[in-house]
Amino acid sequence: MDHADHGITAELPPFTLLRGLQPGGETFFAVGCAVVLALYLWGVIRLRRRGDAWSPGRTTAFVLGVLSVWAVTGTAMNDYGMLLFSVHMVQHMIISMFSPILLLLGAPVTLTLRALPTAGRGRRGPREWLVSLLHSRYVRTVTSPLVTIPLFIASLYGLYFTPLFDFLMSSRPGHIAMMIHFLAVGLVFFWPIMGVDPGPHRPGHLMRMLELFATMPFHAFFGIALMMATAPLIGAYSDPPASLGTDALSDQNAAGGIAWAFSEIPTVIVLIALLVQWFVSDQRVARRRDRSADRSGEDRELAAYNAYLASLGGGRSPAAPAAPAAPSAPVAQPVEAGGAPAPPA
Repeated sequence: MDHADHGITAELPPFTLLRGLQPGGETFFAVGCAVVLALYLWGVIRLRRRGDAWSPGRTTAFVLGVLSVWAVTGTAMNDYGMLLFSVHMVQHMIISMFSPILLLLGAPVTLTLRALPTAGRGRRGPREWLVSLLHSRYVRTVTSPLVTIPLFIASLYGLYFTPLFDFLMSSRPGHIAMMIHFLAVGLVFFWPIMGVDPGPHRPGHLMRMLELFATMPFHAFFGIALMMATAPLIGAYSDPPASLGTDALSDQNAAGGIAWAFSEIPTVIVLIALLVQWFVSDQRVARRRDRSADRSGEDRELAAYNAYLASLGGGRSPAAPAAPAAPSAPVAQPVEAGGAPAPPA
């Protein structure tokens, strides 16, 4: 691959994190990150101006997610990633497993639905189109585990172990498309698992955990395959520049170790988020049951009290008016001798 096609000089010094975060990288992602961040902050400001609350934690998570995308694509990290397989693997892992988690924790779909105005009766605006998309068959299909898990796995084996990777790396548009693919796959994989934003029907928390763990062995096998290879497997990284101070096999071994180990951190973050959601959901259900039980208890007490009143009324319902008493028969007065009635005693 001719690195000059990407505007990258082959005389970069050995990679360090400080050098990787220097200015450089892909302008497309730098501009894209700025636009996405501006739109999110506009939504937050719009809610605040009309008096609605929005969690600062969500805003922080989304901002960090956008910055993480920029850090690996809009800086010199991207330039090094074109020359070193290990740095490219850091880009891949962050943009497909770390950035999506932070972006989803920011609940961008919820913010969009709350910030967009509602169209008038009989009309459809951006908010109504978004709601229709969220409930569409397409979204249900794309976010199904039968699609997301194979797609996530294919982003490793179907990309790196076929000529497709070298083809994409041979041009700037191909490299941009590959990075967008990594981010999109991460978002559709973690979206139904995280469950922060509204979307299609999601399985229970336990099933979501199983979906999360389903991909971990494939990351491990992929990393081990790279580490055990005795020759470079990727043509684009088969001859790194001498100025970088490494050889292709050592660089590939480092890339395999990154792919093997990096999946642990995002998995722990998602697992903690799922456990917190599970706990909050159980607490919400418990409070709802308590309120229902309190209402049922009040109803039972009222029924018992009404039954007690009915028993006092001789079996009549307390709500029914009592029947008027029948007039009593006149009491016969004793009669004295002579025919005159005797005076009352």
